[in-house]
Amino acid sequence: MDADACPRVIRDILVRAAQRVQVPLAFVANHALGVPQSPWVRSIQVEKGFDIADNYIAQQVAENDLVITSDIPLAAEVIELGAHVITSRGEKYTRNNVRQRLNMRDFMETMRSSAVEVGGGPPALSARDKQEFANALDTYLAKYAR
Repeated sequence: MDADACPRVIRDILVRAAQRVQVPLAFVANHALGVPQSPWVRSIQVEKGFDIADNYIAQQVAENDLVITSDIPLAAEVIELGAHVITSRGEKYTRNNVRQRLNMRDFMETMRSSAVEVGGGPPALSARDKQEFANALDTYLAKYAR
């Protein structure tokens, strides 16, 4: 789990799911995170710096692992390594859609850097987003949890 910018409610859903199905869950962030004491949940604090947490996740990921992130370059990288990706809003990134998302991200970045006014960040997480995330997580766990 790319935990640097993940909403607390999503982290809570993940903790409950990891404990329920007894699968390991790692929160990776460049700051300390409070996590409950559980044999299934751990927090990994990496150094502060650009993409340090993302690089750590990419180095540790294995085929069929689930990575929770909204970071599109990280998503593209771990998908190439055989992992699955769900955003905190429940959107599934796949080999079929992540390149398109990456191209759009790069386009928006170019627009921002050329001083073209582009809208702010994403809207606040809604109840529907939380439900979409929980559904996507349950679907993954039903298929891949051992």
